[in-house]
Amino acid sequence: MDAQSRGRADNVDPADQWILNPATGEYELRLGPSAPQSPVPGPRRSGHPAYDAVPGRTRAPGREVPPPRRRGAPEVLPGRRGNRPAQRGPRARKALLWAGGTMAFVVLATGTAGYVYLKHLEGNVHTTDVGDAGSGNFSKDEAFNILVLGTDKRTGAGNEGYGDKNSVGHADTTILLHVSKDRTNATALSIPRDLIVDIPDCPTTLEDGTQKVIPGLQGARFNRSLGEGGRDPGCTMRTVEEATGIPVDHFMMADFNAVKTLTTAVDGVKVCLEHPVDDKQSKLRLPAGESTVAGEDALAFVRTRHSFGNEGDLDRIKVQQHFLASLMRKMSSSDTLTSPTRLVKLAEAATKALTVDTGIGKVSTLKDVALELKKVPPKNISFTTVPVKDNPAETVKATVVLNEAKAPQLFAAIANDVSLTEVEQRKKQEKTAVAARLKGTKAPASEVRVQVFNGGAPSGSAQQMLNRLQLEEGVSKSENAGNAPKTLKRTTLEYAPDQADQARRLADILGLSGSGMKPGESATNSQGLPAMTLTLGEDFTNAGAQLDGSTAGAPDVEKSTADKVECAS
Repeated sequence: MDAQSRGRADNVDPADQWILNPATGEYELRLGPSAPQSPVPGPRRSGHPAYDAVPGRTRAPGREVPPPRRRGAPEVLPGRRGNRPAQRGPRARKALLWAGGTMAFVVLATGTAGYVYLKHLEGNVHTTDVGDAGSGNFSKDEAFNILVLGTDKRTGAGNEGYGDKNSVGHADTTILLHVSKDRTNATALSIPRDLIVDIPDCPTTLEDGTQKVIPGLQGARFNRSLGEGGRDPGCTMRTVEEATGIPVDHFMMADFNAVKTLTTAVDGVKVCLEHPVDDKQSKLRLPAGESTVAGEDALAFVRTRHSFGNEGDLDRIKVQQHFLASLMRKMSSSDTLTSPTRLVKLAEAATKALTVDTGIGKVSTLKDVALELKKVPPKNISFTTVPVKDNPAETVKATVVLNEAKAPQLFAAIANDVSLTEVEQRKKQEKTAVAARLKGTKAPASEVRVQVFNGGAPSGSAQQMLNRLQLEEGVSKSENAGNAPKTLKRTTLEYAPDQADQARRLADILGLSGSGMKPGESATNSQGLPAMTLTLGEDFTNAGAQLDGSTAGAPDVEKSTADKVECAS
């Protein structure tokens, strides 16, 4: 009988099979007396007289037998002095915190739990080979993007009443999770299922092992990128990358059971409502204010849309984001992380609920993913949605298209590893700095003399800026000076002390950040006159954008963070 089978035998709760050994401070897998015991790697105390000299008792491999206690006598463990109470040192605390990590559908890690249980968990996880659609390996030293997919396939007991009974498993809920390289922040980008996109051709490995290229679709709903025609998660990954320009490294896919089992494993998740809900379609009934939901109620909560906002998918996305933030808080809470029983149940639920790509298919790799996610503070995990607008081609509005005024800038921020929370903080700081810099007189725009260099911006940017300054802003004494001697990360205006009034005017026109204003030396323009130097850096996107740091950050999009409790309305 293998480890995986033994772990599931006789309906035994796996959490009850992990026992804290007080002599070692570590958890050990204790199976029933009828089952053979497998060795569990870790410190052993074989040969110690306190264990060997027990009449009528023997040590099973991997299991230590404690000595009998005399009635009324306090227990004195080896290595302990007198009757002092046991202290939880570093090893004991490590044992208590042997698992951790937060994400929408995974909390998974191991400390001293042992090889046997890891292999058991690995047997729970399903994998899909997506070929070159993603990254073959997971790196703990780089930023990474994971596509979290929730399908509407009605698998699992009790799910017959949800979704489309004929669904092959469309992309019902999709979140692109970006985790920064320095692990200080993360962005969870929701992608509406009714977004119109181009689905590319998709090389796919079928269930029988044969290869097939599934033809793409032009102008189709995003949710058709999964399931239909045999499309696997790799097809959805390719669709996301083509639509956003953001590379997708891995995927995690879960069905309806994931929400039910994960919320049950953590003893429920708190949700908040601005008004009571009695939804006959989802069968969700909750009062106004805070409630705790788990199992069927939790699934009904994330699927309900007729009770929120305009009863559309975009409003349901907001509710799901609030729910996932609450789930993250519960998973990372102290009462979860210090409960071995709850953690084992959580690990069981998470691994059974997941299908992942082969690049992260091992439990040891999933553990690494979770531990990297755990480093990100909840206050720096931002939830937002792809900026969209109603499809202008429809009379009856049923689908949406990208908002081209906002979406590209948001996609660029994520692709360039820019934190949405840091952008907001920086904007406040730079507004204060700009206000200080702009105190004093400002020269008329017609008196501002400046040379414009391209120092890392897209080709043609200097001429675009010159056109704006001369044709729109009245800065007639400006000129295109070509490429800068070196590349700059940030757009910078350098000026001499006697040009401060000109610098204040130009900064006012361009919305230039305080950190972008650099007192220095004057340059000489083509007419031999002193001029300031404006160098367009790598952060520059277009001549119409304000240079206040938002060019390198996020546009004005609605967002929330995982640390805040928000009520669905």
